Amino acid sequence: MKTISELLDGAAARAVPVVRGIRDDQLADGTPCSEYDVRALLNHLFLVIENFRALAVRGATDFSRTEDVVTGDWRGRFEDETALLVKAWAEPGAEEGTAGAMGMPARTVGLMVLGDLTVHAWDLARATGQEFEPDPAVVDELEPGLAAMAPQAREMKVFGEPFPVSPGATAFERVLAVTGRDPGRPRR
Repeated sequence: MKTISELLDGAAARAVPVVRGIRDDQLADGTPCSEYDVRALLNHLFLVIENFRALAVRGATDFSRTEDVVTGDWRGRFEDETALLVKAWAEPGAEEGTAGAMGMPARTVGLMVLGDLTVHAWDLARATGQEFEPDPAVVDELEPGLAAMAPQAREMKVFGEPFPVSPGATAFERVLAVTGRDPGRPRR
């Protein structure tokens, strides 16, 4: 079984090019997350990365931040922040015990950020007309992990209702569907 940091490294390698490929004139475009445009989804992803990095080292978190951080060299900063996330989850003990105030098993918390990084990279790619192919090892880990978390995530309004997919759907299509996304949504 791969470690969370190894999986995050694979997910980041696929997400960073998507973020680098976003043009400034696309920041106000809609995304598959109806409550977020591209800029808001990027801000959300930066917040998630920062807080889950803190959770890896049992630090304090603040998910309430709302300022716009999509300024300056935000594309380069995204790459830097994801590298710091990978490094935090590679620290000895990061996957042991519980993570922060969430009181959940650390590996489960790591899978949560892995899901955010991967699914939101797809969201951003779809919103900006880019290709996105997730790391197969990440999908193998996410499919059962997100399926197990889905009922609670729906209660918390983090996931939508599952999207129906055909029996021949790929593993990643099933991952997207369990979060309430239409895997067949066309790119812009």
